Amino acid sequence: QVQAVESGGGLVQAGGSLNLSCVVIRSRFSIDSMGWYRQAPGKQREFVAAITRPGSPNYAGSVQGRFIISRANAENTVYLQMNSLKPEDTGVYYCYAYVRIQTTNYWGQGTQVTVSS
Repeated sequence: QVQAVESGGGLVQAGGSLNLSCVVIRSRFSIDSMGWYRQAPGKQREFVAAITRPGSPNYAGSVQGRFIISRANAENTVYLQMNSLKPEDTGVYYCYAYVRIQTTNYWGQGTQVTVSS
């Protein structure tokens, strides 16, 4: 069965950087858009960034200019480079991969990002 597996979370001081990655395994079909959401304690899950298969990115206003999303199609992998981190970036980060032919989003299990002030 298809799985999305994240890695790269951790604890960092404000102003620091972290890199997240997410690999989708056992997908028989081409992956269309990929991206990231996050959920802070007591809040709803929110959009962070997405990228189309050709490589067009889209960002939430709160991370624009600080985060960079990229992907490696041959490896079914999406990356999130997070710079100038703020305490409000703290949360569990979830990646997703959308397979259009199946009209299905595959979600990762989440990785914790904690930014201390």
